[in-house]
Amino acid sequence: MMRKRRSSTVDNAEKHAPSSTKAKRSRTTGRQSKVSAPEESTASVFSVFLREAGVTLKHGGTPNEIAVDQVVFQRRIQKKLQKSPRYPDIVQEFISGLESHIDDADRFRNCLLPCVPTLPEGDTSCVSSFHESLLRMLLGIEMLQTLIINTLLEKLPEYMVNSIDDAGLSIPRIIINQLKWLDRVVDCKELAAKLMELLSVGPVDVQRDIITSLPEILEDSLHNDIAQDLNSLLKENTQLTVAILDALSSLNLSSSLLTEVRGAVMTTLAAVQLEDLPVVVKFILHSVSASDAYEVVCNLRRKLELEQCVLPPVLQASQSRFKGKGAVVSKSATVASDSQDIVTLIVDAIKSAMRFQKALSEAWLKAIESVEELEDHKVIDLLVLFILHSTNANHSRRGAERVLKAKVRTGQIPETLLQKTFQDNTEVLRGYFPSILALAQNLLRSPDPCVVPFGGHMYRHSFTAFDSYCQQEVVGCLVTHVCSGVGGEVDMALELLCSLVMENPSEVGPYAVFIKGILDYLDNLTPQQIRRLFHVLSRLAFRSQQGSHIQDDMHIVIRKQLSSTAPKYKRIGIIGAVMFIGSMGALKPKTKDNQKDLLSPETFRQLSALLELVQSSSETSPEASALYYDELANLVQTSTLDPQVQEKIGKRVLDDFQAEFVVDLGPEIQDSFSFPARVMYDLEEEETQAVIAVNLMPLLAKDVHSKAKQHNGDKKDNKSSLCLSPFFRLLRLCEEKQNHEGLDEIDALLGCPLILTDMDVVDKMESLSKVEKEFLCTLLFHAINWFRELVNAFCRLKETEMKMKVMTRLQNITYLQTLLEQALAETPGYIPPVANFDGESTDVILLSTAAPVHKTKKSSEKKRKAPGKNTLEGNSQMEDKMEEDETQQELEKDKEKEARHGVNMASYRQFFRELDMEVLSVVQCGLLSCSLLDSELQTKKREEVLIGPAELIFLLEDMFHKLEFSLTAAPAKRRPFLKVKADKNVGFSHLQQKSPKDVATFFVQLLPALCLHLENCHNYFQTLLSENDGMVDGPTVDIQEHHLISSCCQLLLQVLNTIFSWFGFSQPGHRRLLKRALGVMAGRLKEEGPELNLELLVKHSLDYLLNFHSTIPNLSSALTLSQLLSTVAEKGGNPVAFKEQNASLARGFLTQQWMTVTGEKQRGNKFNEALQALLSIYLRNVDDVLKAVEEITQEGFSQIINASKDESSAAWPTLSKHTFLVFYKVLMTELEKSVRRIPIGKSSDSSEAQSEKLLTWNLAVRDFHILVNLVKVFDSRSVVNVCLKYGRLFLESFLKLGMPLLDFSFKRHKEDVQNLLKTFQLSTRQLHHMCGHSKIRQDTSLTNHVPAVKKSLELFVYRVKAMLTLNNCQEAFWIGNLKNRNLKGEEILSQRCPESEEEEEEQQPPAQDLSEEEEQGSDTETLSRVNREENGALDDTDESD
Repeated sequence: MMRKRRSSTVDNAEKHAPSSTKAKRSRTTGRQSKVSAPEESTASVFSVFLREAGVTLKHGGTPNEIAVDQVVFQRRIQKKLQKSPRYPDIVQEFISGLESHIDDADRFRNCLLPCVPTLPEGDTSCVSSFHESLLRMLLGIEMLQTLIINTLLEKLPEYMVNSIDDAGLSIPRIIINQLKWLDRVVDCKELAAKLMELLSVGPVDVQRDIITSLPEILEDSLHNDIAQDLNSLLKENTQLTVAILDALSSLNLSSSLLTEVRGAVMTTLAAVQLEDLPVVVKFILHSVSASDAYEVVCNLRRKLELEQCVLPPVLQASQSRFKGKGAVVSKSATVASDSQDIVTLIVDAIKSAMRFQKALSEAWLKAIESVEELEDHKVIDLLVLFILHSTNANHSRRGAERVLKAKVRTGQIPETLLQKTFQDNTEVLRGYFPSILALAQNLLRSPDPCVVPFGGHMYRHSFTAFDSYCQQEVVGCLVTHVCSGVGGEVDMALELLCSLVMENPSEVGPYAVFIKGILDYLDNLTPQQIRRLFHVLSRLAFRSQQGSHIQDDMHIVIRKQLSSTAPKYKRIGIIGAVMFIGSMGALKPKTKDNQKDLLSPETFRQLSALLELVQSSSETSPEASALYYDELANLVQTSTLDPQVQEKIGKRVLDDFQAEFVVDLGPEIQDSFSFPARVMYDLEEEETQAVIAVNLMPLLAKDVHSKAKQHNGDKKDNKSSLCLSPFFRLLRLCEEKQNHEGLDEIDALLGCPLILTDMDVVDKMESLSKVEKEFLCTLLFHAINWFRELVNAFCRLKETEMKMKVMTRLQNITYLQTLLEQALAETPGYIPPVANFDGESTDVILLSTAAPVHKTKKSSEKKRKAPGKNTLEGNSQMEDKMEEDETQQELEKDKEKEARHGVNMASYRQFFRELDMEVLSVVQCGLLSCSLLDSELQTKKREEVLIGPAELIFLLEDMFHKLEFSLTAAPAKRRPFLKVKADKNVGFSHLQQKSPKDVATFFVQLLPALCLHLENCHNYFQTLLSENDGMVDGPTVDIQEHHLISSCCQLLLQVLNTIFSWFGFSQPGHRRLLKRALGVMAGRLKEEGPELNLELLVKHSLDYLLNFHSTIPNLSSALTLSQLLSTVAEKGGNPVAFKEQNASLARGFLTQQWMTVTGEKQRGNKFNEALQALLSIYLRNVDDVLKAVEEITQEGFSQIINASKDESSAAWPTLSKHTFLVFYKVLMTELEKSVRRIPIGKSSDSSEAQSEKLLTWNLAVRDFHILVNLVKVFDSRSVVNVCLKYGRLFLESFLKLGMPLLDFSFKRHKEDVQNLLKTFQLSTRQLHHMCGHSKIRQDTSLTNHVPAVKKSLELFVYRVKAMLTLNNCQEAFWIGNLKNRNLKGEEILSQRCPESEEEEEEQQPPAQDLSEEEEQGSDTETLSRVNREENGALDDTDESD
């Protein structure tokens, strides 16, 4: 290696060696160089010795010649000097001759450059083709080395000013090169001192040459001293940073000095020049060790500002424009290119350091993870994650994916940072494109909806920033995502394709062939996804240069699907055709030349033909026609069509609607079915009687008759009743588009009556046939859907009269729904008509319409008929069974009461037309109640539009469903594996077109109205309580109205909780919207003043909500209020501050007697579920869980042990024997969770810390003992099941967290440890008894827990033995067999073994004892006991065991 470096150095000098022979002026003094005299005349010792040794000195530009090998030359010179009679004075003469020779600049240069080999004629000896310079060969002679070094270093200052000669050689650099890689330096310390002196006076270039050569000149022993000097120089002169770091990285330094130097370099990082930054970063990263890697990386990441290394995007864009126009590249453009190169070098330095040091990869991950604020994240973070993912190490790749997901999920790495990274570092990122693509795929496939959009942004920026190859890869990946069939993945990929086509149609056009391939996978896509796919393809067909072949292919696909007889494929054809029509007939943007670029006649003709084709193809099926009208309506609403197209569609729709669905009212209406026809729900005033009506019932009758004659295959001439609502929606949207949001042409339809039948027939459902029942149910569904579309259409009108009519239609809907509930209850197995035609399938089968009561009865009967086992405890088992059956019967009665009101309409939601989100603005009207009607509105005409409780409930239920669908509370929700799921998107087609932010913004605007309604409910209940002396079931209470207002209150709280639970509020981009929402509630309590910060807004909002706790009507609403308070408290960033408030509120609800309006106690499944959740909230927010558990067990459970079945606890009125299981399960669960939070014991803990932890464990074990012993009294199967499950978990937590504490505390706190184990031993014995009880009962739900419990009990025994052994008390440990007993402590004779009858034997080997138990099949528990005499140990009070 040394020889190689030397040759490269000299080769460089040799390359620039001049061939000129002219005399030149001296560079240092300017004097004329001496005329070279013949060497023989001087006859100096120097020249004579050289000539005799084999070197011929030349003059001018001719290099010196050597005739022998350089080793031979050195040996001859040394021998001549040593054998000279004038030795050692001859050495000084030789040096004087050298100095006089090199006074001439040309001679000096010749001596610095390599010698040329020469061969005398006839000489056949082999001479090396390469030789060092003359001075270099002389430096190899030790007796001359020091003198020659001094001569060279004295000569060096002469060339410092003008260091480059005419031939382009740097004389100082060549001089320094002579000193490199010498075999031995005679006086290295003196050489180092002289070099450092030269550093203080030389120019920057010479300083850099000297510094970079130091590691190759000096010995290792001087490296630390030189490093100290270089470190000092580094602080003084940043121009030498690169040279110093280059030298330091080659020096052999101690770890302490290296740390000091690295710290000095880190302090100068901000002042380092841009081009020096990569070297600095490389030195810092390559000088770290595993122990200090994290600290160094954190400091480097904090000080490294890559954002300052690049030009702003505006300047970069301007430079790219200059380049594109062929203009001369300016200096700033060169700087931009150089800055990209510098960032690339920095990234490469980081990558190379990570590749060779595993600790650096982990340190970078930890450093990025430790950043908690959004503002603190930088471009370097994303670049490093891409680097980590690009390495071959699996742990780095997985770590990068994990950290990126976590940061994106919390919003700490936003899309703006990603955009900035791509804008400023495109060239750098291009090298990491495979990693970017892999990360984007991983994010897009994630089940976490928070990170999926970020993966989409990575795809989008990759497409716009990189070259065509990358664009093709991006499109290919997106197509793969679409073809995967996974819902969220497909939706996001299609949305990305759609945005790319909208923004860059010409760039996506070349890859349309990939997108067309998705047409082969249409079976895996939902209608919404098919709609988006055809939108992408049709957009490409009419907006890109490659559009002609796409148009032809789409025409073929659409015609093929439309001609299919299968409903699924016909639906695909209709959706594709409508989207194709939308792109073909879209209004083109205005141009400067042509203000109105209308459709060409040929295009309009093709469009009209396609419209006719779709309509004729869909007329064979009412569902297909309805879908066509819905799709056309969505197209009209969301697109801007050409006026010709818009007019054609609108005119035809209006004519067809009047002809098919509206009839003139005559004197008589001909009955078309067994029910008499009636004109109903006319809203016109008496003086202007309606002359037209919607022909609903006759149309439905025709549909029934046509289904009976369907085998004829005749084409229908008339529209089906199924098309009424979709057709009207299309008509309404066409009118809005043509009349600029005006509906004057069709506003008569709002008050237009319907042809129905007398609704009194609903009360006589039992006497009707099945066909008549189904006909009536279908009629009600169509009527309700018609009214829902009317409300959709006219809810935006501002006139009071129209508002009143809209409110009346809402009343019609709620009334008809009550009738429908009654009708459905009497029509089992009925399948309603489809209302949302873009679902997965129009052939929907309702799964949840069967009455739950019969199913429960059937299952309970099966349970009763199950044959019992003959056991010794058969009587007690029968008693338990009878008690459980009685409880089951009571639950069935509760369910029957709930089911008497009718079927659950929530399961029929998909069969109703979707309400537009704008309809919900109707809740801004005031609340109408009976008291208000009696006091104010009975005698005078109503001027103000008020909404009734039933209508408010109807709107709030729809609002709640929309919020649950759009504003998800849980960001991470994994898809169930192989689980059939219903299509949850049915009924939300219009809502899906809006982003969650738009939905949240809309509902925040409704918050004042929602708060007003909540206050009205509060006032209503407050008035009732004051009128009835605080009694809920007063004589003046209207039960129906109380029920409605209670439902309103419950729904309002649920809506508010769903709004504030939206995970989007945690993202920085939605912080302003959150403050606005909180400001609404805070402003209702306190008048608006200066703008408050988030914490104060949360505080005032909580104060506002707490005002409602006194009038909460039921426990479910109390639970929702508690959840709402917890949700709002979390938005303040410090929810711990409000935990005491939440705990106090939950305790108040738990200690309250909840009564119904009829004077009965609230009970049932819903009550128990709410009670369980509320008790969990209380225990999660209380300061001391252990004390709270003890309080409930002592004050609550003790009072109901001997109480009657319906009697409640005085301290905890919600606790009774009916709700004991709920309390017991929650207490066991929260107790086990609380002990898991106790810190593990450590040997380094102080005595006080150990005492505190021991006290905590004593409280926990005491609570556990009380809860376990309660099983003796409440011995039902469910209670035993809970005790076995959570008892094992508690025992495992004690072994893992408690026993290490006992190991270190036994000697200091012997008494406390003994008492703790004594109490815990009683609990473990009771768990053993439960295991025996479970085996006797032969109940699989109980015996499934037994093996795990027994294992934990055995581990406990041996763990205690290990603790005693650790404290040198192993002799005090002995074990024996424990008899099997039941819950009451009676010995189980059937499992009695011979050994258990004998006295317990001391000093039995544990392993042998256990093996004997296993052989005999005996359920035994080994009990650990400490010898009382030696350790004053555990006192076993039950000697019979």
